[in-house]
Amino acid sequence: MSDFFAKIAELFSTPEYIDSLLHGFLLTIQVSYFAILIGILLGTVIALVDTAKPSKWLVVPKFICSTYVAIIRGTPMALQLFIMFFIIFAIRGFPSIITAIIAFGLNSAAYTAEVIRGGILSVDKGQTEAGMALGLSQTTIFMKIVAPQAIKNIIPALGNEIITVIKETAIVSMVGMYDLNMAAKDIGSGQNMASYIVPMFTAALFYLATIYLITFIVKRIEKGLRRSDLRAEE
Repeated sequence: MSDFFAKIAELFSTPEYIDSLLHGFLLTIQVSYFAILIGILLGTVIALVDTAKPSKWLVVPKFICSTYVAIIRGTPMALQLFIMFFIIFAIRGFPSIITAIIAFGLNSAAYTAEVIRGGILSVDKGQTEAGMALGLSQTTIFMKIVAPQAIKNIIPALGNEIITVIKETAIVSMVGMYDLNMAAKDIGSGQNMASYIVPMFTAALFYLATIYLITFIVKRIEKGLRRSDLRAEE
């Protein structure tokens, strides 16, 4: 046990090790942030298409969206990452971080679309019908009645999806990217450290701190929405 704490002290007192961990952590955050952004934007579009009223103009878009979601959700993330790196974006000099962002963003979009779709469908249809009876437009009904309630139902599941994306980015080390996971491996294989236990433990702390922060933010948002509901009822 004393050796374990000695190795931790050595890791945090060695600038080279700290630089490696911070460099890997920065890449993890960059890939996660932009992938989540793509996932939310594209997922919202897919969900809106899926939940839109049937129309001859939406037959093809609805088919494309449902097929896309089925394929992405039905295949492993690692396989999608390999396809992106070694087939679709197998271009000399193409930035690997952009490829990773696109891969994780497209994957997240499929799951986010289902989260948003579920949130929209969870709103009682009677409220939409009441809005139509009052002569409100479809856009007004969605923006003023459906969307506010759907968001409250979406937040917890969306928070879980964000956490999943952050953890899944650990597989980018499989394609040679220097993320937090790769940094821990690199430090553990060094002659001075010569052990994976301490750097992997430290990397886990980085992930735990990040996930805790995301969880804290999501819960604060949930509490804020609940308070707004109570004020509205009063």
